[in-house]
Amino acid sequence: MTPVQPVILGEMPSLSKLYVNAAAQAARRRLMGTQDGSALPAESHEVRGVGVDVGNLTAYQHLIGETASDVLPAGFIHALAFPLAMSVLNRDDFPLPLLGMIHLRNSVQQLAPVLFTDVLDITAHVENLRGHRAGTQVDVVSEVRLAGSPDTCWRGVSTYLAKGVFLPGIDKPSPAPVRADFKAPDPTALWQLGVDTGRAYAAVSGDFNPIHLSVLSAKALGMRRSIAHGMYLASRALADVGAVRGDSFTWDVEFEAPVFLPCRVALDISSAAGTSGTWERSDFVAWNPRSGRRHFSGSVSLS
Repeated sequence: MTPVQPVILGEMPSLSKLYVNAAAQAARRRLMGTQDGSALPAESHEVRGVGVDVGNLTAYQHLIGETASDVLPAGFIHALAFPLAMSVLNRDDFPLPLLGMIHLRNSVQQLAPVLFTDVLDITAHVENLRGHRAGTQVDVVSEVRLAGSPDTCWRGVSTYLAKGVFLPGIDKPSPAPVRADFKAPDPTALWQLGVDTGRAYAAVSGDFNPIHLSVLSAKALGMRRSIAHGMYLASRALADVGAVRGDSFTWDVEFEAPVFLPCRVALDISSAAGTSGTWERSDFVAWNPRSGRRHFSGSVSLS
């Protein structure tokens, strides 16, 4: 489905207000029942003339481990566009509940470098509503362009799961194939994540989802402890791949198991060169060094 009409917002939405509204919406649905429809909103949301706060960029680069640069990290652009994406999920005509949605995977195309001095137009819409063995999943598509330009310089697709929500007319897929057992390699890095990791990332990304902030707020949402943001983890892996990726690349990540805080995370990055002998692709995988359970995996490759 292609959105037919953009809704132009005057400014980037407030994530804190979106979460408050999502909580109120969840309460209404508990009283009145879930929506019977299974259609996605036809409109996209758009904000024009978005600028970057240099202090926030510097804090992000320091936290994630990115080298100080005038070029915006791909993960920073995701965080910049995230409130707009969440505003689409928070619409009254969006058929799934925002609170409790699980981030399954992310795919980013960095098509051209974006500088901190650039003024940006950002759009977001939802598409590809489909079944999942555990509920219903949907893709949230965000695109970033230089202000006034028709050319996309960054595109991200985030796939979310509404666990336990089965909409009418949406078929459940066949069972997923059994994955091969994971055998942990020798790590190339070992991260020590403190209990404040979620709060630190929230401060630079604006994502103050309670599930990431403290034991008490996470327990209120059914988790035994707070968990690290998936995009914090994926962005650290991207930073560890380093500048070899260049200005144009594709970055894919699939999330498997939450990272409960505090903890240690082991990471392995393996790189491959093309026929010319230059870098072509890096694969990464992260796991719990105590249990051996895989947390996430992905790749960075030439576009």
